[in-house]
Amino acid sequence: MRALLSTFSLQELRHHPWRNASAVVAVMLGVALAFAVHLINASALAEFSSAVSAVNGEPDLELRARQGALDDRLLAQVAAHPGVALASPVLEQPLRLAAPDGGTPVAAKLLGVDALVVAGPSPALMPVADEAPAGGSGTRRFDLFAPDAVYLNAAARQRFANQQALPLPAGLALPALRIAGRVNAPGAPLLVMDVAAAQALTQRVGELSRVDLRLAPGARADAVLAALQLPPNVIAQRPEQAGERVSNLSRAYRVNLTVLALVALFTGAFLVYSVLALSVARRQPQFALLGVLGLSANERLRLVLAESALLGLLGSALGIALGTALAALALRLLGGDLGGGYFPGVAPPLRWSPLAALVYLLLGVAAALVGGWWPARATARMAPALALTGLGAPAPGGARRHTLALGLVVLAGALAWAPPVAGIPLAAYVSVGLLLVGGIAALPLAVGALLDRIAPHIARHALPVLAVERARRLRETAAVATSGVVASLALSVALTVMVASFRDSVTQWLDAVLPAQLYVRSAGGGGDTNHLQPDFVAAVARVEGVARVDTLRATPVQLDAARPAVTLLTRPLEAAPGRALGLPLVGNPLPVPDGAQAVPVYVSEAMVDLYGAHPGTWLPDLAQAFAGPQARGVRFFVAGVWRDYARQHGSVVMGRADFVRLTGDTRVNDLALHLQEGTDENAVRERIRALAAQYGAEDRMEFASVGQIRATSLRIFDRSFAVTVWLQAVAIGIGLFGVAASFSAQVLARRREFGLLAHLGLTRGQILGVVALEGLAWTLLGALAGLALGLAVSLVLVHVVNPQSFHWTMDLVLPWARLLALCAAVVVAGTLTAWLAGQAAAGRDAVRAVKEDW
Repeated sequence: MRALLSTFSLQELRHHPWRNASAVVAVMLGVALAFAVHLINASALAEFSSAVSAVNGEPDLELRARQGALDDRLLAQVAAHPGVALASPVLEQPLRLAAPDGGTPVAAKLLGVDALVVAGPSPALMPVADEAPAGGSGTRRFDLFAPDAVYLNAAARQRFANQQALPLPAGLALPALRIAGRVNAPGAPLLVMDVAAAQALTQRVGELSRVDLRLAPGARADAVLAALQLPPNVIAQRPEQAGERVSNLSRAYRVNLTVLALVALFTGAFLVYSVLALSVARRQPQFALLGVLGLSANERLRLVLAESALLGLLGSALGIALGTALAALALRLLGGDLGGGYFPGVAPPLRWSPLAALVYLLLGVAAALVGGWWPARATARMAPALALTGLGAPAPGGARRHTLALGLVVLAGALAWAPPVAGIPLAAYVSVGLLLVGGIAALPLAVGALLDRIAPHIARHALPVLAVERARRLRETAAVATSGVVASLALSVALTVMVASFRDSVTQWLDAVLPAQLYVRSAGGGGDTNHLQPDFVAAVARVEGVARVDTLRATPVQLDAARPAVTLLTRPLEAAPGRALGLPLVGNPLPVPDGAQAVPVYVSEAMVDLYGAHPGTWLPDLAQAFAGPQARGVRFFVAGVWRDYARQHGSVVMGRADFVRLTGDTRVNDLALHLQEGTDENAVRERIRALAAQYGAEDRMEFASVGQIRATSLRIFDRSFAVTVWLQAVAIGIGLFGVAASFSAQVLARRREFGLLAHLGLTRGQILGVVALEGLAWTLLGALAGLALGLAVSLVLVHVVNPQSFHWTMDLVLPWARLLALCAAVVVAGTLTAWLAGQAAAGRDAVRAVKEDW
């Protein structure tokens, strides 16, 4: 019996390869996209994390300042403790070096280390001197402490091959550095030199970025830290927390991208359902005969599930191969950055995981089994004797089905309010899935309600009557055929609304945070290590054509060792016309409580979610980042919340006057130049460039107009969401593929019907018109249902998924022109697909099919 059933299934798959191929292709594309996204993200994250681990080494503890730099006098105190075996100082400084070919400057990081101790906690940073040339003095080992000697990792040596020296930007203590050897650290370009030489070179004498500690055998970290009595502005971290921060930095983006990639697989499940449901309906007499011959209901159910599993297994295997190829191609051409900007410059090798491949293979098979479950249940419930006589089994009760659909929608609404799990909106994703399943389950009810209203208006037109009445009487079949289109269109509509809402909110946000016409910023990389000279800033304010200069300082602050750093922004907070405090606030600012020690700050929405910094509360963690007697007893009051789309993991805005009063630090990173009316922007640029040349700062600053910043920001935004456009196209393509398969199966099964219409006098063109009208009716219904479901899903994406994933809110925007064009394209494509499918069934074979019954 098992051999007979296997032969039955294989013959079905073999004799209808095109229709079954559509289901295989759907599963293949879904698995391929999801697996490719996983491989790219996993490879980029592993490469980035390994580079960070190699550079940071494996100390027992890292000491860092919560804000700013460490005082290097702390090194002597820490190294003298008996519980500390090694204390390795590190100074980090980002640089932008001129490319040898005169092209784009090379972003590199300069690390100052102590060569006598760095091999213990960070062996990859141990300098290795090049061999001395023949006849040389052989004193290269003393280059470890030379003020002009630098050691390059593999990436830096590749960029500066065949060079003996590196020209440095203006403003540093030396014009060039001599290449003395190499270090074995992987990752982006890295320069290593003696820490004292690095301090002098970068004019940061007395400062350190971190101190790596290797504890003495038997020493406990908590006891050592308690004995050291570190200042409040010093934070101790475990080395593995660096990798955790890298992972947390991009986790929300990676998870959302993976879920979007699974959209195609979700749509593929509906296509498997559509194909198998029509196949089961066509083969009902065969299943009935097998039932009469003794095949039980459970055996019939397992037979259909075996067919769906076979389709899923074949599609998944092809998808794993295709996904691997896509990931390898993307990593080679685009690097590890899929548009989110989390791994810029990382070009990792492909890291293929058998376990991940098995998981995605099983996901594809599971999607196919889910798609085949309902057709299998219908086959199991069939009464063989009735089906053999052509009466078949009664259709499932509509009331029960509609109750189930309503229950799923209600459950989806309840889950949308659930909180995230570990920062991931898992309940919201389940809510989206239930909305789609519940909406598609209610399709027959919607089809009947709509066609019942249309039917009286077309009663006098023969061809529309034939098309509409068939769809009306066979609403279950119509729902099956259009389920893939509904699912794919709904998700495409939801993504379109979400991206449009986000882009519109970002555009408005840029208008609010970029009030000036021209911006000058310090060049050289991220962090808070490159600044504009105070006397240069004062001179810029006196340049002809400049009405006002607003200064900005961006400083990373480590509030939590396991989370990425928060950005502290200091800027003038005088109220701007029509804009409270010059910030895009959410709500109105609160008055500061009485007391000289209360400092108002304004937090981003991420700070509310991650640190509980609600308006009207205090922010004690921020107080620990400020050292010095002038900051003693100061408390920071959360006076308001603002939207910040540039910093996902939190930012705090403080008045510049308060920051200077608490720290005595007057350095700034950026200048916002408000120009006098009628002033030529280019002329102001040239005057400032000439001024910068006088201060030796021409290589340490960058210009950008407000238009350039807006264009660059929106271009980065569009690149970040470029992947979603391809995912939408694939999902829509799979849905239309399902319509083609459904209509092809139906028109072949309706040859007798078309033959009868031909005998009644309908021409071939009229029969094709009937098929096309049916396609129009079905895809129009699918488009309307997909649009409605997509708008419902977009509410969850905009108001739940984005706030829970990225910790920012946005206003809902409905781009009706784009949505209607998307629906119209689906309707036109579906109608054309139905007309092409009808070509094969409207000819002489249909007439012969009628004669076979005579």
